[in-house]
Amino acid sequence: MATIPPPEGEDPVVPESTPKAPSPLSFPDFRYFWLARFTAVMATIAMVVVIGYQLYDTARTDYGMSIKEASFQLGLLGLFQFVPLAILTPVAGWAADRFERRSVAIFSNLIDLLIAATLGWFTWHDQLTLPLLFTLAALHGVARVFSGPAMSAIAPNIVPPAVLPRAIAMSSIAWQSASVIGPAAGGLIYAAHPGAVYVFSVILLAISAFTLSRVRPVLPPPAEVRRHPLREMVDGLRFVWVERFLLGTITLDLFAVLLAGATAMFPVFARDILHAGPEGAGLMRAAVAFGSVGVAVGLAIRPIERNVGVKMLWAVAAFGAGTVIFGLSTNLLLSLGVLVIMGAADMFSVFVRGTLIQLNTPDHMRGRVSAASGLAISASNELGEMRAGAMAAALGPVGAVVIGGAGAIGVTALWAWLFPELRRARTFEPQFKAGSS
Repeated sequence: MATIPPPEGEDPVVPESTPKAPSPLSFPDFRYFWLARFTAVMATIAMVVVIGYQLYDTARTDYGMSIKEASFQLGLLGLFQFVPLAILTPVAGWAADRFERRSVAIFSNLIDLLIAATLGWFTWHDQLTLPLLFTLAALHGVARVFSGPAMSAIAPNIVPPAVLPRAIAMSSIAWQSASVIGPAAGGLIYAAHPGAVYVFSVILLAISAFTLSRVRPVLPPPAEVRRHPLREMVDGLRFVWVERFLLGTITLDLFAVLLAGATAMFPVFARDILHAGPEGAGLMRAAVAFGSVGVAVGLAIRPIERNVGVKMLWAVAAFGAGTVIFGLSTNLLLSLGVLVIMGAADMFSVFVRGTLIQLNTPDHMRGRVSAASGLAISASNELGEMRAGAMAAALGPVGAVVIGGAGAIGVTALWAWLFPELRRARTFEPQFKAGSS
């Protein structure tokens, strides 16, 4: 195409290049948010790893259970965490859309701080029992159900929309890097002194609550008409159900991780298959997170922009294949290597799914849609642990993990057929007009 010359006597106009979006860390509120997320996740992940190992070890040592019987107790641990999530998820999503979101997240941190202090006291005095561990695990589920929607709804309100994909990647870096450090630190501190890991968690949770308090108040979006709370909760679930793209995105993770989730079996593999002790259980969780951090850093530097739906499907299938290999492995180094790959695949799918959900949801629905997504994630994790524990009781831990991984591959293929919208998602642009349903 020929260039039109400028009028005589005027300099040609050089078109300006599109300015690059700033880093999310250039916003002070996001820096506080990032640190709060990092410290809270490090504390809770370290705590959860140790709780799982303590429960399994207590069942084997103090209650004289066999490997299969103690594995089933780990499944019950997941169930006890899931029940409050299932009951309270609609309430938590409504709260994130109705109340000041930062305060809801701080409240959740303080609940976890209380749990860590209680576990520390009973561990220090060697008075742990299975009922106590189950009860505190359920209370941790209450904290998680309110924290997830509130934290997810804060980020889009403290950075401009153009920065949001990078902000989500940076937030994932906080989560995953804490997931590397937390389990490893938790296992090492526990090996040095069992009660000290909970002191570590209390300090980090206090830091998280303080840094969240430094973020400017994130008020819920104004609504023209406030309806009954139950009606607003139902509206959030209906919105996800009607929008097939959101439904397919959320349920893909639900069923894939429900089948392929192997984290509940880490204490079993660490103690009785790979003979690596509590340090091994921490290293397994850290290996998964290490792979996730590598992908998260890469996506923060250079986010993907094309064929996002297909890439998400391949990532979920790779996660299932890695689970099969992990279940068959009897070598610690091979197991850790496979877990790194699984973490990378999981992080990739989490990034794509999280970005698609945030950008395809209007702001006034973000808390409730995030709650629905959080319920699916929690169902896949906690019910996946229950599934793994029940299958391990019948087939042994190896069979439970291998069959679950194969099932996840099948689910991915089925979802690619049932929800062609996922395959057609070329970019992160909204797949429908917000509010169309």
